[in-house]
Amino acid sequence: MSDSPTSRVSGWVKYYAATEGRPPRPTLLLALDRFAAEGVRGTAADLGCGDGRDAIELLRRGWRVIGIDSEPVALERLRVRQDLPQAAALDLRGETFEDAEWGQVELVNSSFALPFCPPAAFPALWRKIDASILPGGRFAAQLCGPRDTWAERGMDNRPITFHDEAAARGFLG
Repeated sequence: MSDSPTSRVSGWVKYYAATEGRPPRPTLLLALDRFAAEGVRGTAADLGCGDGRDAIELLRRGWRVIGIDSEPVALERLRVRQDLPQAAALDLRGETFEDAEWGQVELVNSSFALPFCPPAAFPALWRKIDASILPGGRFAAQLCGPRDTWAERGMDNRPITFHDEAAARGFLG
């Protein structure tokens, strides 16, 4: 796939079509179940929210969601989803999550999106994520390691951020 804006959009359209209707990610469900057991719900920042596979579950469970994604096609698909709860507290923002500000939240969720943060910008993004999570809050996400298939083939010729186990443990503390 070339790196032109048109090819990136068509690539994302194909991705959203291929993944439409899939359930929320297990990492999110685990975090939400633990919050539910504690009687907690609040605001979640969904970084790289895509077309809403995780955001819909958050909203369904009564959470307020700040959905951040730089792909306009993703945000439009989320806005028109048939399963979007009527009284949804959804704030959609069309920007990169490394540039976005979302304030203090109980949950930061980022399903397979953090690797798209350019490597040079990741340390500042991680500090922002860490500082934004309220006491008792949680972080639910996936990171890519150096043996991930994207390490060899990349994505749209864009740099992808990878962390070996020691580096991930270091910032996850």
